[in-house]
Amino acid sequence: MSEVRAKATLAQEAAAAMNKLTTEQKNTALSAMADALTAREEEIIAANADDLQRGRDNGTSTSLLDRLALNSERIAGIAEGLRQIVELPDPVGELLESFQRPNGMKVEKRRVPLGVIGMIYEARPNVTVDAAGLCLKTGNCVVLRGGSAALSSNRKIIEILKDAMKSTSLPVDAIQLIEDSDRASVNEMLKLNGLLDVVIPRGGAALIRNVVENATVPVIETGAGICHVFVDDTADMAMAADIAFNAKVQRPSVCNSIETLLVHRDIAESQLSALVKPMLEANVELRGCERAKSILGDIRSATDEDFSTEYNDYIINVKVVDGLDEALSHIRRYGTKHSECIVTETGGHAGRFLQEVDAAAVYHNVSTRFTDGFEFGFGAEIGISTQKLHARGPMGLPALTSTKYRITGNGQIRG
Repeated sequence: MSEVRAKATLAQEAAAAMNKLTTEQKNTALSAMADALTAREEEIIAANADDLQRGRDNGTSTSLLDRLALNSERIAGIAEGLRQIVELPDPVGELLESFQRPNGMKVEKRRVPLGVIGMIYEARPNVTVDAAGLCLKTGNCVVLRGGSAALSSNRKIIEILKDAMKSTSLPVDAIQLIEDSDRASVNEMLKLNGLLDVVIPRGGAALIRNVVENATVPVIETGAGICHVFVDDTADMAMAADIAFNAKVQRPSVCNSIETLLVHRDIAESQLSALVKPMLEANVELRGCERAKSILGDIRSATDEDFSTEYNDYIINVKVVDGLDEALSHIRRYGTKHSECIVTETGGHAGRFLQEVDAAAVYHNVSTRFTDGFEFGFGAEIGISTQKLHARGPMGLPALTSTKYRITGNGQIRG
């Protein structure tokens, strides 16, 4: 039996025990896991150093190395994410609806775990903990398949989490890590109907496309983030510069950072240079349309391919547009339905943007970097869904549940 099937089988066998746990038992285990991460942070940092060195040897970009890197502060943040999950309400068992039929039959609709979740992701070891915590809180088992770039970090993290679980009521087999780095292990997971109840991909466009196109197991798609900020002609320019800079530079390697800055033509001549100056000072590479190039000077032309690319790097496209309609058209063509922002003081324009842009999160005068389960108050997130069925946007605890109808009566039969 392959590693993938063997570990998925163990997770499935643990699902029955998970379904019996109380909220207190789950919270006790999550707290123990958080404490263990901080107590053994030196082991995690040492394992992470192996991953980072391998990444440097393989020519991994600076921004992706940042995504991979762990230190004391980041580990403390990851542990705090688990503690926040402890404080959040447990959705399992929540009564969503209750009614009685004319024949006296009583019907309840309650939240229940999804079962066994397959999580396929790339080089962010914090996702290992986030996914484990969210799945366990909601009574789910999880089979994790992280990227090879973070394998040493993920092995150590899972070892620590499992060690902490041994002294709690949670079955240790509820968490499984696939260590086989061959792409075949991903493709095998995608077809484990009967063992996995759902697969959630989290990573770049190529990974997500492979999962969506090849899975026979149901998929919750977390999409790539080609996000935009549109600076309207009535925008507060100081605010616009701050928002655009934050949305691109604060952490460019993540999916809610922007890849394109759209600027209204009526302010481009007077304001565009000031808008992008902080980015240039942060060594962001600009790529522009012809109108942007005529204002900014010697920058590379932005091609159709550039506008279609999630850089995850210190690169941004700049496009001058005739107004709101062209901005909306550009976003419809190139956006990935993730996060989009308008900076404007015109209420009607803000209202149209918020209404007409088809995205999981739309912003008025707020950085796109807030599309995040932690920032929305959900605790750690398992991903940001860009699809429309079951879940959309940052996926917190309720998104990891399904529903069950429970019917009681006193002998009713159907005539």
